[in-house]
Formats: sequence, C-alpha cells, structure tokens
Amino acid sequence: MTPLLIGFALVAFVAIATPGPTVLLALRNGSRHGVHGALAGMLGAVCSDIVLVGATAAGLGTLLSASEFWLSVFKWLGVGYLAWLGLQLLRSRGTLATIAAADRPAAPDAREQFVRSLLVAITNPKGYLFCSALLPQFVVPHEPLLAQYATLALLFAGIDFGVMLLYAAAGSRALRMLQHRGALWLDRTCGSLLLALAGLLALYRRQG
Repeated sequence: MTPLLIGFALVAFVAIATPGPTVLLALRNGSRHGVHGALAGMLGAVCSDIVLVGATAAGLGTLLSASEFWLSVFKWLGVGYLAWLGLQLLRSRGTLATIAAADRPAAPDAREQFVRSLLVAITNPKGYLFCSALLPQFVVPHEPLLAQYATLALLFAGIDFGVMLLYAAAGSRALRMLQHRGALWLDRTCGSLLLALAGLLALYRRQG
C-alpha cells in the first residue's frame, strides 16, 4: 500500500469510527440480532460508500457545494429520516422482551436493514461534502482517475465494514450482559443519539 493510501486509510478510519448513524445502527442491530443478523445493514452501508464515492467522482459533491437548493433538499431528507429512525427506537415498547427468555429476538428483516442503512447514508449531504473535500487530496491528477476512485471506494468500504463489525460485535456482547430493561435502554440511547444527529444536521450551516 502506498503512503498516499495509508494516509487516506487513517483519515477514513478516524472519520468512520466516530459514532454516526450507520455505526449506531450496526450497534443496535448487533445488540438485537447478533453479528450475523446485523450483516444486511452493514452491507447496505457499504453500498452507500460506493454510491458516495461514485457520486463524488461524477461531480455530485461539487454540485452540492455550489447549490444551496440541492444541499437543502438532501439535508432535510436526511434530517427527516434520522428523526424517524430515532423516534422509532424511542417508542420501543417491549420489542426486546424475548431477550430475557431467548438468545435472540425473531429473525431480522434483512431487506429492511439493508435499505435503512443505505438510506441513512445517501440522504446525508455531509457525506458527499466530506468525500468531495477528502478524496481529491488522495488522487493523482495525471494518473487514471477511474482506477484511483475505485481503489479509494473499496478501501473506504472495507474500513467502514470493519468498524461496523466491531460495533455489531460490541452490541452482541452487550446483549449477553443486559437484562430486558438494559436492552431497552440501549434502544432508547441509540434513538436519542440518532435524534441528536438529526438536530445537528438540521442546524448545519456550510461555512463560506
């Protein structure tokens, strides 16, 4: 791996490991269904990484940087979706009741998890702005751009998957130590954090 890619990997790891919507969902899914049951959501987030990098390479990040209208559209879509997810968790009423009596709740809906994680990421304009600001710093202009962006996308997605795997494993381990009330507390905590992220996104103002 070249020094340029090592630098990108380090920056990407720090950015991804900082708790955000997709890793919170991985933590919550891991706590409810174990690591295996959280895989579909993680794959949805990985696909969103490919979409974000591809959109950046195609110029969408630049468009959002230049257009207040489209930035606002993406921002409020993201705010609304994060707020909805947060409220769903806060309104949880015994959805983890089977934890006290069984190792796992009912089998998760893999398609729902996949779509949920995908939508959380692709409706967040900060992801596009982050990628459009970050990726060009690790691209050599006189070398083939497609191959470079493809490499960065795969590296970014791999790091994201690894981080989410750790969060899901932490959630799964916590499940074995939590009683029913503690498991519900974890749901409420994740819900509150998602609502907080929605609020931060709503208050976000581009500098300059």
